[in-house]
Amino acid sequence: MIKLLRVDHRLLHGQVAFSWCHTLGANAILVVSDSVAKDEIRMKTMRLAKPVGVKLVIKSVDDSIAAITSGVTDKYDLLIVAGCVADAERIARACGIGSLNLGGTEKKEDTTKTLGIAIHLNNEERELVRGLICDGIEVEVRQVAKDKKLVISESDL
Repeated sequence: MIKLLRVDHRLLHGQVAFSWCHTLGANAILVVSDSVAKDEIRMKTMRLAKPVGVKLVIKSVDDSIAAITSGVTDKYDLLIVAGCVADAERIARACGIGSLNLGGTEKKEDTTKTLGIAIHLNNEERELVRGLICDGIEVEVRQVAKDKKLVISESDL
């Protein structure tokens, strides 16, 4: 069962590994990243950051979609972490996920909207988020699980 789909440019770190896993009761983390899935050093680093007793899987976007839609992940209480809005949007749409947590995105030169203190969106990302909202997918901002959930509306973008 998918517990949370999260965007976090840092992927796996303390907030994700401990705060979110503990609060959600997740026993598996799926890190979705085309670049990390091809980089053995980054994969080893991520494995060091995972909580004891939690399974960690690192896959490309396409392989993640295939795994989720095949049902192979159904036996896990799964936390999915994507490094960018575009990857998370693809996962949400392809896998029928009804909500998306925005936890952290990098501030970029072309940032046009900031939500909270850690979400920096450019125009393309704003359109992706707007599309999700228009299609009935809840988009919310929280860095850590104990933060108040801030649901984003079209007018926020």
